Amino acid sequence: MSKELVETATTAEQSEAVQNYVMGHVLDSQEWHLPFLHLHLPDFITLHGVMLIICAVFLCVLFGVFYRKGPGAPTGITNLLELFVVFIRDEVSIACLGKEDGRKMTPLFCTFFFFILGLNLLGLIPLFATATGNVNVTGGLAAIVLFLMILGGVYKNGFGGFIKAFIPHGVPWPILVIVTPLEFLGLFIKAFALMIRLFANMLAGHIVIFSLLGLIVTFGIYALPSLALALGISLMEIFIALLQAYIFTLLSAMFIGQVYHPAH
Repeated sequence: MSKELVETATTAEQSEAVQNYVMGHVLDSQEWHLPFLHLHLPDFITLHGVMLIICAVFLCVLFGVFYRKGPGAPTGITNLLELFVVFIRDEVSIACLGKEDGRKMTPLFCTFFFFILGLNLLGLIPLFATATGNVNVTGGLAAIVLFLMILGGVYKNGFGGFIKAFIPHGVPWPILVIVTPLEFLGLFIKAFALMIRLFANMLAGHIVIFSLLGLIVTFGIYALPSLALALGISLMEIFIALLQAYIFTLLSAMFIGQVYHPAH
């Protein structure tokens, strides 16, 4: 076999190995690869399930142990956390649902924000995985929003008021036959958009980073410039992790607010 054919075969094998590693990092599985340790997870839990548990435990410790609210101005980690909590309460929850409903819903939206942010940041650690890059995870979060839009809207306005919200005033009845089902279908479209937006953004960003790093494995020193690109995108991913958590929380509040207060 000629030298060129040997090099081509080696490059193809390296490319396949890189592709398998990238897919193994972003896709769900029963395997968790750690330094000097390979864990085969139980059948009832997957790698992304482990990430959900780690994030939930971390948030419980963060707010249950390190967050200390008392007399006087907050300091340290409490001050940082309250900055986000107050922002979500005033600029997201109350702004979209009004003062009364906004204060009641603030804990939910804070949970959305911190939970998604924690999962996004965990995915940036090479030894962990990106649970928000799993459509089942984002679908579960979107299902909670859809549940609140439908049952919450019925509880808030009554069944008649909930249905009435899908019937625009002043529209001729022949057009209502088309518009009303579309308005109701919009509930599910909004939830679907929440699911796909978060899933696609997190999945695509991590695939790009690991693909750039994989060029170095495949082509060696000739692909070193891709390392700078990967580093730049990794730094941008930190901002994107925060941005996507905020966008999901904001859109959730907007969609729920539209159902709770259709007149506005």
